[in-house]
Amino acid sequence: MSVSGVCLTAVEIRTSSFCADLAPETWTRTSFSRMHEGALVNLELPMKADGRFGGHIVQGHVDGVGKLTAFEQIADSGNWWLHIEIPREIEKYTVFKGSISIEGISLTVAKLEKQCCTIAIIPHTVEMTNLKSLKAGDPVNLEADLIAKYVEKMMKGEGSENSLTLEQLVGKGF
Repeated sequence: MSVSGVCLTAVEIRTSSFCADLAPETWTRTSFSRMHEGALVNLELPMKADGRFGGHIVQGHVDGVGKLTAFEQIADSGNWWLHIEIPREIEKYTVFKGSISIEGISLTVAKLEKQCCTIAIIPHTVEMTNLKSLKAGDPVNLEADLIAKYVEKMMKGEGSENSLTLEQLVGKGF
């Protein structure tokens, strides 16, 4: 289950809620520190393997935490501008008209100036997500573009020397 962009395993499922264990790593690497009872979160089930793929590739693996700097309605419009300060380790994977996941919401970058990312938000997204509950200064979970991360690794010439091959796995009894 993705909770505001964080992939969690439901360890107990109830009628109207579920429980998940959080490792200290999850707590320190995500925006969960701002969570409180009654806080709005974005929930999304994983895509089934036989499901239709549509949209951006999002894993639910938070790459870093950004900061909401402004969320302002666009004049004479029902749309909004979402301004996020993003850390350098995310900025290097962020491009104009590319994808970025904010609080688990797969979005398209409308403007990028150094470490400030601006996203155009439609009324449906505001209505259906936790964006409407966030304030300037709030931390937000960010997931960078997955393909950009793989391209970087390939361009650096980082192969699979740190990965086990199928033959090695079979030799280990897997």
